[in-house]
Amino acid sequence: MESTPEEIRKHVKAYKVVGYTLIAFTFITVAVAKVPFLDVGAHGLTGGDITVGLLIASFKASLVALIFMHLNAEKSLIYKVLLFTVFFFFGLMFLSLFELWNPIRQIFLVPGT
Repeated sequence: MESTPEEIRKHVKAYKVVGYTLIAFTFITVAVAKVPFLDVGAHGLTGGDITVGLLIASFKASLVALIFMHLNAEKSLIYKVLLFTVFFFFGLMFLSLFELWNPIRQIFLVPGT
């Protein structure tokens, strides 16, 4: 832990910058969702709007994880565990999509359900 007032002030300043950044990007997210000028693709909710929203949310989540949860100063084992988690998450998402495109699935569908 920090022991001098200068180190504490440094961390408090970083927390304030991250907090203001999170507030600003929250307003940007709302603007992307509501302002027609910033609408990606056709009018209304499209895949582009969802992609932009998820990118903004990912940026905000990484700021919270790195600064507020102090993951920026962790050992490499934490990053390896997080990397495996992301890898297996995308693997499960791929397997779920692969199941939807499975041609054998059509054989087992009951007509009228």
